[in-house]
Amino acid sequence: MGKLSNLPKLYLAAVFLILYAPIFYLIFYSFNSGGGMSHFESFTWEHYGAVFEDTRLIVILLNTIIVALLSALVSTAIGVLGALAIVFMRNQAMRNAVLSLNNILIVSPDVIIGASFLILFTIVGVKLGFASVLISHIAFSIPIVVIMVLPKLQEMSTSLIDAARDLGASRRDILMRVIIPYIKPGIFAGFFLALTYSLDDFAVTFFVTGNGFSTLSVEIYSMARAGITLTINALSGLIFIITVALVLGYYALSNKAKTDLTGVRR
Repeated sequence: MGKLSNLPKLYLAAVFLILYAPIFYLIFYSFNSGGGMSHFESFTWEHYGAVFEDTRLIVILLNTIIVALLSALVSTAIGVLGALAIVFMRNQAMRNAVLSLNNILIVSPDVIIGASFLILFTIVGVKLGFASVLISHIAFSIPIVVIMVLPKLQEMSTSLIDAARDLGASRRDILMRVIIPYIKPGIFAGFFLALTYSLDDFAVTFFVTGNGFSTLSVEIYSMARAGITLTINALSGLIFIITVALVLGYYALSNKAKTDLTGVRR
């Protein structure tokens, strides 16, 4: 019986090993002074230095961060409003229909979404570049935010809103002082997930980028097609570190929001 109880832990350890071993293997060789990944010669920072000395890569990195931050902020604002509209929608059939449409966008293949946006921008006459990438990232991030915020709204007791109304609070006060503080963990989760999705996205961005504008995922793909170099390893390692920092930041802010809401650290 004791051995069986260890099976879930062993399975989880195997899953993490399979997922993270290639990443750490890649990062390990980013410090290799040699030119390949077959033999580690000696430790060096030269490949990371090459990344920061490449002006084009720095510009692309800034492009990626700006698009991710802007799309995450806008999609979070719209997603919160969308979640509120769904929860307070009186028509049950309409609510289920809107929620289903939202979920379809999440499970739809990125290739289809990217091709659809490419066709739309071509028809409307939007030039491919910063604007097209930003609009696309906002669009595919909104459903993610809605899904993250909805559970917090659904678990919130309506008695809180009724009590605020009885005390004479306006709709704006109810929204800003009752609802928003309660769903703050969901808002943080939606924002950081939207930010991560934007930083990570390749398929949609590949379809809608152009006019000399590029993001890191597309650039790494272009570099890899020309041949794998350890500069790609260093760049990938930096992206991984940024992603881990975002996750840790999300957990820190989420725990702070829960503490502010309950007054008790969990």
